[in-house]
Amino acid sequence: MPIHREGWPFIALFAAANVLAFLFAPLLGYLFLPLTIWCVAFFRDPERQTPDAPGLIISPADGKLLPVVEAVPPAELGMGDAPRPRLSVFMNVFNVHVNRSPVSASLVTRAYRPGKFFNASFDKASADNERMSLRLRPDGVAGDARDLAVVQIAGLVARRIVCDAVQGQSMRRGERFGIIRFGSRVDVYLPPGCTIIAVPGAMVRGGETILARFD
Repeated sequence: MPIHREGWPFIALFAAANVLAFLFAPLLGYLFLPLTIWCVAFFRDPERQTPDAPGLIISPADGKLLPVVEAVPPAELGMGDAPRPRLSVFMNVFNVHVNRSPVSASLVTRAYRPGKFFNASFDKASADNERMSLRLRPDGVAGDARDLAVVQIAGLVARRIVCDAVQGQSMRRGERFGIIRFGSRVDVYLPPGCTIIAVPGAMVRGGETILARFD
């Protein structure tokens, strides 16, 4: 299983601690071993088969799809004050945490905002928690009518948002753009004229599960 580069320092640290535990107290080493295995699994970065049909909006993360709500996109993206459908994917500490672009698009705006660290499953996490916000303009669209927002949100345990995407770059649907350590959520704010396909409460897979489509 491929490992995300962000994981190697943590895996090395856990493995070294596990070796020391085995040397000084074998029983402690066995007790610590599941944590080392979990650390390796946390940073796994599997390949995904991204659907290539036109007009699809794909999940940016693995996890549980929370209830769909109407909400205003982050102010720092300059997308106006009109509420939009917001689809939120909550990642627990056992999910894959690599994030992927939901559409093929140009990255119009990239904005970081510090904040708090509420449990990422709480609705207020979208407004109050530390976040990295991306404004995407789908390929083949003139103007901003179909721009959508993707927001990486830190959580109660997650204290590190990594976003490799840079403003102005082109992103492919399903392309990796970041990771969040260690348990968090990713929000997608849909533009007008979309049909939501995924069902709240369902487990979704980043880069594969269809969340919605443009009409």
